[in-house]
Amino acid sequence: MNIFSELFSNLPTLSMPRFGLNSILDIALISFVAYRLLVWIRQTRAWTLLKGIITVLIVYLLANTLLMDTTVWLINQSFQWVVFAVLIVFQPELRKALENLGKNRKIPFLSTLEDNKQGINEHSVEELTNACIKMSPVKTGALIVIEQSVPLGDVEQTGIAIDAVVSSQLLINIFEHNTPLHDGAVLIRDNRVKAASCILKLTEKEVASDLGTRHRAAIGISEVSDAYVLVVSEETGRISIAKDGKLYRKLSEEEVRNMLLSGIRPAKARKTRTKKK
Repeated sequence: MNIFSELFSNLPTLSMPRFGLNSILDIALISFVAYRLLVWIRQTRAWTLLKGIITVLIVYLLANTLLMDTTVWLINQSFQWVVFAVLIVFQPELRKALENLGKNRKIPFLSTLEDNKQGINEHSVEELTNACIKMSPVKTGALIVIEQSVPLGDVEQTGIAIDAVVSSQLLINIFEHNTPLHDGAVLIRDNRVKAASCILKLTEKEVASDLGTRHRAAIGISEVSDAYVLVVSEETGRISIAKDGKLYRKLSEEEVRNMLLSGIRPAKARKTRTKKK
């Protein structure tokens, strides 16, 4: 009996972990992060990488079980560089994920850090709509980015500074064929044309085959910001608007005006316009 008593006395004492509100919050946070990470990986090239890593892990487990020392050593040495390889190869995807997280306006603390922007007023909306309607019949290609809360200073730096009041005549002249500034995007901020001939990164997701470079660029900038992007097709003359990674195509004059008014102009101004009608 003494032997059994000494044996059981040397066993480690088992204790149940504490489980409270903080544990529930901890599990919920980890679950949410894991879910969002899997969703993001599934929509990018990282999904192929993940499948490759799982395959390597299976090979590693088999090699370790079968005592294949050389294979195990090689895999161990390779995994030391996996993190650096992921950061280098998938740098665009990681940047896009962080940009999407940063433009989330549902986070109160982050929303208070945003700059107080004026947006654009009703006059600018009318000038933008008129410019698109006039360029559409003559098939003058145009790409206009309307900045909102997400700063687009990096886009502005790629173009030619203008800093002029928004007007349909100015926009039509900029996008006129064979003019120095017609190739690229126009950036509008606080009722002013800040820059022209700006370079935008194209979207990497699959789009319709009949969409050209302007439409792909419009979708691309709308994926990483909350900007409204107006597009006039040079092939068909049709007007489109890109917002939050979605492209709204074949819009009429009223549809263009209503989208800009409902999405950009303050609610007070919208009510004023409704009363006028």
